[in-house]
Amino acid sequence: MFGIYLKRELGRRKKAALVIALGLALGIALVITVNSVSAGMTQAQDKVLKSLYGLGTDMTVTKARSAPTSGSSGRPNFQFDANSNDSDDTQSSDRVMTQGGQALASSVVTKVSQQSGVASAVGALTLNVTKVDGSFTQGKAQSSGGSTGNGGQGGPGGGSSGSTAAPQVQGGGADFDVNSYSVAGVDVTDQTLGPLAGSKITTGRTFTTAQTDAKVAVVSKAYAKENSLKVGGTLKISGTKYTIIGIATPDSSESTTDVYLPLKQAQTLADAKNQVTTIYVKASDSQQIDSVKSAIQKNISGTTVTTSADLAETVSGSLSTASNLATSVGKWLSVAVLVAAFLVAALLTSSAVSRRVREFGTLKALGWPSRRVTRQVVGESIVNGLLGGALGIGLGLAAAYAVTMISPKLTAQLGNTGGGGGAGGPGGGGPGQQATQNTMEIALTAPVSMTTIALAVGLAVTGGLIAGAMGGWRASRMRPADALRSVS
Repeated sequence: MFGIYLKRELGRRKKAALVIALGLALGIALVITVNSVSAGMTQAQDKVLKSLYGLGTDMTVTKARSAPTSGSSGRPNFQFDANSNDSDDTQSSDRVMTQGGQALASSVVTKVSQQSGVASAVGALTLNVTKVDGSFTQGKAQSSGGSTGNGGQGGPGGGSSGSTAAPQVQGGGADFDVNSYSVAGVDVTDQTLGPLAGSKITTGRTFTTAQTDAKVAVVSKAYAKENSLKVGGTLKISGTKYTIIGIATPDSSESTTDVYLPLKQAQTLADAKNQVTTIYVKASDSQQIDSVKSAIQKNISGTTVTTSADLAETVSGSLSTASNLATSVGKWLSVAVLVAAFLVAALLTSSAVSRRVREFGTLKALGWPSRRVTRQVVGESIVNGLLGGALGIGLGLAAAYAVTMISPKLTAQLGNTGGGGGAGGPGGGGPGQQATQNTMEIALTAPVSMTTIALAVGLAVTGGLIAGAMGGWRASRMRPADALRSVS
């Protein structure tokens, strides 16, 4: 009887049921859209942090920033002697420097791994290589290489990111280029953490655990393309030839490292034996990251610990603005619209019940108890709520799909955290590079999770129950006499 009556009444009041369902649908669709866009913002921010900082871990440890020594320019100097008897003298020189000029002893890696809550820790050495090629005539030329641009990251193509320094020429002429690229020394015994953790080898292979001091290299896809490098070819750095064994493609966006070498080889190039610039740390429990950070800072002096949360605070640009709007204004707006939809559904249901005085009064005169009338009204409202939920889910999915298809471009700028030796990974910008900002564009998507769908269904049922409770309360107060008065 309940199902038959319910079907008949909903069929008779299609327009009223549709109005109530649409009101709930709009509120639910907005909730789905805001949640999916917020999830997309979070994913975009994670990609930015991972691609610009190489953060494939829970936190990084770097050397605390120290004040520069007096008279130190922090720039590489190059000396070239041209043969006065030759009309042309072509020379090439590489200058290898550790990131920001600051490094930690390799023994610190062991100390970090022994801290409570640390699952594993590996060290890496990030280098900036500045390469100068030039022709000099009749005299001496001295060049002071300027900023290597982007913190010496090299960016896509690496070599094109360097800046050309103005030469100082005495008694002759000079024509040369200054280019820079980034090199990361990788602990080949544990590649689940560190610079290569955020990339996959798409051509060739990665390092083996036996290649701790081998003259082999893995290069980024962008750098290989820019410099026409292939697996099996060679790469010369500061007079040492390295065989290219693999091409690495970052999991997301751009690579901040151009060349990867075994850690010992990188240390030899930079004359930095038993030194690392960054220690990548994996916590045993994601809920303990803050406590692990505190323990490292307390027990190992002279270090700066940077977590993903620290890096997220440095994000600016349209990505940050949109993320703040989605998490604050968007969520409050969706809550307000949802509350309004619930109230409208409740009022419309109550109004519809008021117009059915004769019907409910007659049913009570025939012996229907108040609870049965209430159950009938609540049943109708829940069906309306589920219909609204279905429409809302459809509208929400359509809106999320539209955002993903349009893929609006957002920009993100990341500056240093200001805490110390680097912002957490290769290319993170070391000490003395506080003003450097890394900028990238990323496409926004709006993924819809099953949790969001379940939330929408829950809201639909809740809306139906609220409307049904209001309508049922109104129907339960009707008496058979009300039906007789409505006839007269």
